[in-house]
Amino acid sequence: MKPFVIKNEEQYEKALACVEQLMDAEPGSAEEAELDVWATLVELYEEKAHPIPLPDPIEAIKFRMAQSGLKQKELIPYLGSPSRVSEVLSGKRPLSLSMMRRLHKGLGIPAASLLGELEAQLPDAADAIEWDRFPVVEMRKRGWIEFPGSPQRVREHAETLMREFVAPFGADAALPMYARQHVRDGKEMDPYALCAWKIRVMRLAHEQDLVPYEPGTVTQAFIKEVVRLSYFDEGVSLAREYLSKHGIHLVVERHLPKTYLDGAALMMPDERPMVALTLRYDRLDNFWFTLAHELAHVALHLEGEEEVFFDDLEAGGSSPMEREADQLASEALIPTSAWRSHRLGPRSTPVQIREFADTLGLSPAIPAGRIRHEAKNHRLLWQLVGKDKVRSTFEA
Repeated sequence: MKPFVIKNEEQYEKALACVEQLMDAEPGSAEEAELDVWATLVELYEEKAHPIPLPDPIEAIKFRMAQSGLKQKELIPYLGSPSRVSEVLSGKRPLSLSMMRRLHKGLGIPAASLLGELEAQLPDAADAIEWDRFPVVEMRKRGWIEFPGSPQRVREHAETLMREFVAPFGADAALPMYARQHVRDGKEMDPYALCAWKIRVMRLAHEQDLVPYEPGTVTQAFIKEVVRLSYFDEGVSLAREYLSKHGIHLVVERHLPKTYLDGAALMMPDERPMVALTLRYDRLDNFWFTLAHELAHVALHLEGEEEVFFDDLEAGGSSPMEREADQLASEALIPTSAWRSHRLGPRSTPVQIREFADTLGLSPAIPAGRIRHEAKNHRLLWQLVGKDKVRSTFEA
């Protein structure tokens, strides 16, 4: 039988029979040459019709560990720390691109196995980033980067400038399309502006020297303790100090155009959570709710994950995680039972609101802000919300 292109299972069975008949062909004979042709045709059909399933990425790592006699501690150079090794191997922490690259380069684990896709290749950090989309002109204007010359020249050197800007965290930090991030419902945000702001606040946090963070520290009770500091005149400063003493970064940076941010929460590479605020509205009520909301993300969603939450709190929170954070923050600020029993509303007087705040030991800006929000009337109680009382503290 002459060799032919295999197109179905019936032809495949016939080709296998031919291969079997020719297995004992003499070296250098015409039968051996025919065997090579049949074997190639069978292999091509099998790759198309019967592909071998790829192993799970974690199973691929464990297989290489067993094959090479590696212990968990020997994966630290590839995954980052003993806790991260444990979390990755148990399936609690997803592999990042940087982890995949190190495992691929250092242990020779195929990229396709790590990505879980046939013939997949790890994207080169430089090729995957559209450097000229970063708002480098605005970044220079704010002093985030330094470079002489015209705006056009700054744009021309965007890649060099951004590589230097992101250097403390590795090139993957500049990959907005690969970030495990959640953006709260609202106006569509520019992913490159969002990424630039994220790197900026990470750099600010990176400069802070904090005590180690103990996982599980942030709970509803912890957030309540932070909120109670609002009762004091120096409450904003006290909150910043309180968080730092528990290993939690708190930074402030104005949002970039096309980001519409109030705040964000993410886990830093040093395994400390970071809360970043924009103070888009320089008011005490906005500060305390945003801070409580981001801490709620830390308590509920961040620990053990490589994620970042960006929040535009003017927008609705339709995702389950945003609703959970809203609920936890609201309860930590003012317990539902207390709110219902006092029945404050748009007609409540400043005296009544201050008395209510005193009973809970918190700033009157917090109940005043809730009344304004629920009434959808931001002209109410303007004298209680602490306008222009926050940004000056951080600037000082």
